[in-house]
Order: sequence, then structure tokens, then C-alpha cells
Amino acid sequence: MLCNEHISKKLFHEAGIAVPTGKLLFPEDASSYKPIGVGPWYVKAQVLTGGRGKTGGVVRVEDPDKLTTVCEKLFAMEINGEAVPLVRVEPAMRFDRELYLSFMVSRDRERIAFTVARGGGMDVEKQAAAGAGPLVQYLAPSPSGGRLSEHQVRAAFFHLFPSGPEHPENTPEKLKGLWPGFKALVRKCFDAVKSYGLLLLEINPLVHSDSGEWTALDGKVEIDDAVADIDTTLERFYEPAHVTPEENAARAAGLAYLRLDGWVGLMANGAGLAMATMDLLNYAGLRAGNFMDLGGAADQKRMAKAFDMLFSDERVEMVFLNLFGGIVSCETVARAVAEALAGAAPPKPLVARLAGHGAEEGRKILTGLGYDSIHLASEVSEAVAILKTLSKNRTLQPFPKDESTSVPRAEAAAKPAAQPECPGGPATLAELGLSGSTRLLVQGITGRAAMQHVRLMQEYGTTVAAGVTPYKGGQQVHGVPVFNSVAEAVRKAGPFDASIVFVPAAFAADAVLEAVDNTIPNIVCITEGIPQAQMLYVRRAVHEAGLRLFGPNTPGIIVPGQTKIGIMPGHVFSPGSIALLSRSGTLTYEAAARLSAAGLGQSVCIGVGGDPFVGCTFAECFELIRNNTETSAVMVIGEIGGRAEEEFAEVVAASGYDKPLIAFVSGRTAPPGKRLGHAGAILDESSGGIAGKLHALHAAGFVISPDLESLPMLAKKVLG
Repeated sequence: MLCNEHISKKLFHEAGIAVPTGKLLFPEDASSYKPIGVGPWYVKAQVLTGGRGKTGGVVRVEDPDKLTTVCEKLFAMEINGEAVPLVRVEPAMRFDRELYLSFMVSRDRERIAFTVARGGGMDVEKQAAAGAGPLVQYLAPSPSGGRLSEHQVRAAFFHLFPSGPEHPENTPEKLKGLWPGFKALVRKCFDAVKSYGLLLLEINPLVHSDSGEWTALDGKVEIDDAVADIDTTLERFYEPAHVTPEENAARAAGLAYLRLDGWVGLMANGAGLAMATMDLLNYAGLRAGNFMDLGGAADQKRMAKAFDMLFSDERVEMVFLNLFGGIVSCETVARAVAEALAGAAPPKPLVARLAGHGAEEGRKILTGLGYDSIHLASEVSEAVAILKTLSKNRTLQPFPKDESTSVPRAEAAAKPAAQPECPGGPATLAELGLSGSTRLLVQGITGRAAMQHVRLMQEYGTTVAAGVTPYKGGQQVHGVPVFNSVAEAVRKAGPFDASIVFVPAAFAADAVLEAVDNTIPNIVCITEGIPQAQMLYVRRAVHEAGLRLFGPNTPGIIVPGQTKIGIMPGHVFSPGSIALLSRSGTLTYEAAARLSAAGLGQSVCIGVGGDPFVGCTFAECFELIRNNTETSAVMVIGEIGGRAEEEFAEVVAASGYDKPLIAFVSGRTAPPGKRLGHAGAILDESSGGIAGKLHALHAAGFVISPDLESLPMLAKKVLG
């Protein structure tokens, strides 16, 4: 949850950080507002994008009679493509110089970065070139969000106020006078990061006012959405004026929604599948009118809101519902669809493609409704053909599809000579504890989803040896004994080769640490949305213990024909020799189903997880399987956002791995800067964007598939 300046200052004020007194104005307030005091004042556009100062979004006003005109001008502006819904008016302050201070969760360092710089305002990053660059310190993660030592605060202070002959103004007396207030400010900022679950706290500029108070003259905060989901009181910092009414309605209903410029309404379960479906529609010339992820709880209320949004959208001419049942059954969703329609035919054509868990039952339910406006398909290609038929009066204009990287491995960029043996990895999956003899512990076993998937895992052949739910010890779930703690389960029913975590996000990090403390080799965390600061510590604890964590927000791991540890629909997987690594659950199922239908089985399929911080990344999973004798090729299913695919490519290239490599990345037609479901799925052009990701994979020897349907053909081609 990114907050504008006004909301950020509201949070600062709550945290005891001094801010100027300001007034928030909506467009209708501009003509009647009369400022307090004698001025001058600053009128500031409230947007979520950066760069407003460079584009005229901050205006100094000396004459109060001109405030209305300035406000109206700002309300008419667009800043980096974003309209200005609000402005803030605040009096000017007197101060001697501008400084910079921030705390940020660093994805690259996996720590909290504490940064100060001697100059604030615009272009802070250019200070390094002038010889007075920012000082950055990294705080080691802990369960409470990190540890801030006084020596780190001192280092920041003396970086801002250097002494010596070059700086005669910084006398010992002056520094002694500034130090107590600065130390208190930094402590308050750090406490705010922990208390409010902040991913970013930035004060720019920070000033020492003439009144002797350290003041946040401007600032920005970002609240971890996972923390906001757990602590609903943080909703007071959400500002609905920055997004469309549709996006606000979707947010209230628990839907991940983004308005696009097309005319085919899109609904899918899972961010990865929604992104891939968006790409598929755009490449077919069936322009997507939106991105919508139904998530794992597509109940009647959520389906009703989704249909209401798309059927009432005048731009949307037809709706494509693309489902692949995993943790949620297609049968369950079909019943929700029937209830949401409430006995009336869809007012616009609805094309529904159902596959995976409960697909046959779901199609029967929708067929039984008897509506001519519902068109059913079992494959995506069939659904696209129906959509094209329904669009016969339109001229289809497909997005350009870059297939330049879809070449055989021999034609890819040169790589280091293959090594006869890659050090570090086991030769078989059984050495990892993943085989038909795997003994599984289920944490949170008495929850509804856990009980359902315990049964499905048992039906697949997985040995579910024990479960854990506090205060439920002594019970049984599908014949599995339940214990009050992992320690008790290990003592009475262990040892275990793996644990699977079905625990709510507020308690999931502790559940993983409980498995770590009891030395369970493989930990699979199904839970989505663990706070990022907690995951920093969990990831480090897992690595220091020499264990393996898959997830969070993973569909799990499956060794086809042997064991399934997760929520994936087992019937779409088949034994074989392709190792499949994926950030998306639904795309894991899609890829495996297509490979299996083409006679290409899988040695192992690992969901690395879709949250920003995961246990085993693509690169770390590769280290586990690169010597695997049961694997003849590696396929990676990626997404926009982050650098997981690029880091994987770097590791593969350095290893000299000589087996075939295939990759597919979803979200290639996404608008830059927009989050698509997963917290990490943001197309950021400043980091190289989708082109940089694809070229990194290609340079490492991967054959890039332009779409899901091409995966089997390319796999057969590279396998010879």
C-alpha cells in the first residue's frame, strides 16, 4: 500500500515524527479554502508517482488570493500519466539545509537498508557523483524487523555532519546540540517501520527547523500489503481517490483487478494464469479489457462482484473465464457462477474454460444451466477460437509477438564449456528426501483446506505420517494422528522428510521456524502473504540451519508417480525426465498438463512461490537438481517482476550446464509499473523490463517459449 505525502505525514505524526501542519483539498474544496497564517504556502499535488517537483507539481504561493488558481491548475495536471485527485496546502518553513533519510526493505540484500544523504530534495541519487554520496547501512533481519544499534545512528549522524578543517561550521557544541534530537528521530522512524509493517519510510527532505525541531518536510511510506491484510486497522491509511471506482470495488471484494484498454473481460484463478491469459488474448488480437485474479476463494460473493464489474463495463463485449482447478475446485467455482447468475442468463457472452481439479463436474453444472450465452471449452485454444467467432464483426489487431529468442539451444549465445560434473547437487531426488518413501508432516492439519488436501495427497500415494494443530492433539484427520506441536510429533511419530504448512499468514512464519527448530529437511509453505520483514528472518534461519524452504505462496512439490506435497491436481502430472520450476501455481498445472498430453513426463515439479521473498529461488532449486540423473531437461515458468529469472540465468551460465533449457515468462504484455496480483509481479522497465529478462535467459542458453501452447513443441525440439 503506497501512500501519498499527506497520508505518509499522517502516519509520521502518529509515530511522533514532526511534520508541518497541512490541509488536504479535493477539487470541490479549492474555491472556498482560506489558508491560515500569513504565508507563504506550498501547494503540492498528491500522486503516487515520483518526479512531481520536476513537472511543476509543487508550487510556492506568496499571495493567498492565488491559491485557488494554483489548486485548479494542479488538479488539471497529469504527472507521469497519473491524474491529480488531491492537493495538500501547508505553510513554508524556515530551515538551514535539506537532508535525506530512509529505511527500506531491500530485496537484493534481503535486509533493511538504512540510508542518509547530506542533501535532500530532487536528484538525491546524483550526490555520489559530487563526492557526497549517501551512506547506506544494512540491518540484520530479526523476527521484529531488524536491530538498530546506536553506532549505526552515530555513523549516519557524522556522515551528515562531518567535522574537521573542511567543515568549521560543525563545531563540537553544535553537534552535541543536534545529536539527541537526531537519535530520537531515527529511533522513531525505525519503530514506525516495525510497528506499521513498512517496506519504505522515506523523509526527503529532512530539515532542522529554526524552532530546533527535526521535521519531515516531505515523505513517502509504503505499507506491506501482507501486514495490512493481517492488521485491518491499517486500512485507515488507504486513499481510494488514487484508483478507479472499479479497482476500489474489486479491492473490497478481495479481487486483484487492473483496468486495461481492451474489450474482452478476463477472469482467472491465480495471478500467473491471469497474466498468461492476458498475454494470450492480446497476442490473438482479442484485447484484454482488464486483469482479474479471482484468487483461491472464488466463492459466490466474489464471483457475483466479478460478474457485476465486467457485465456493467460498457467497454467489455464478452467475458473469458479461465480456470485451472488446484486448491480450489472447478466444481466449486461453477456452483458459485450458477449462484451469482441467480437464475438469469449472462447479459454478455461468457466463454468458460475449465481444467484440472473438478473440471468435468464444473462443466456439467454450467451446461445444466441451459443458457445459450455460456460457451464451454476444455482447452485454451478452443476458448480463443470461440472468442474469435464471437468477435467476427471486429478487426483483430494482435500485439506483436517477439519470437526471436525461440531458437534451438545450438543457436543460442555461446556459453562456458560444459563441466563433466557439477559440484554440490545430489544425483537422485531420493537423496533430497523426495521420493515414494517420503514421510510427510502437515502443520495446520485441522484446517478445511488442509483436510481436503491431506485426503488428495493420500490418494496420490503420499505417506502423511502426522499432523500438528495446537490444542487439537489426540485427534485424527483421515487416519492421521494430530499432535499439539512439531516437537511432539517428531518425538512420537518422526522422523519426517518434509513438512507442509497450511497455517494462516499471521502465524505461518512461526510455523516455518518451528519446523526449522525441529530440523525437518524440506519445508513447503502453501500460505500466501507472509509479511516481508518476517520472511527476511525466516529465509536466513532456514539457510543457516542447512534446510530447504519452498514457498511461501507455493503449490508445492511433486515427484510424479511417487509423492505429492502440495495442492496441485495430481492427474495432470506424469513421470518423466523434465524438471519443472515455476513461480505460479496455475501455470505449473498448465505446463505439466500440456507436457503430459504430448507424452513428455516430469522428473520433479517445484513451485518456488509467488511472494516477494521465498525460501529456495530458481537459482537455489537449480543447485538441487543440476546433477540429477533422473532429469534430462529443465523448464522454468517465470513472471514479470523481480530478478529471479535473471539470477537463475546467471547461475546456469556459470555452471556450464549442458542439458536442454526451456523458459516461459508470463505478463509480457503488461503495462509497465502496474502490479498484477503477486506482490513481486510488477513490470519495471528501469531494471531492464521484460526484454532484459528474456535476453538474460536466452544468453544463458534457454529456448524461450512465446506462449504456453508452444511449450511441448519446443521441449520435443530441444530434446531431439
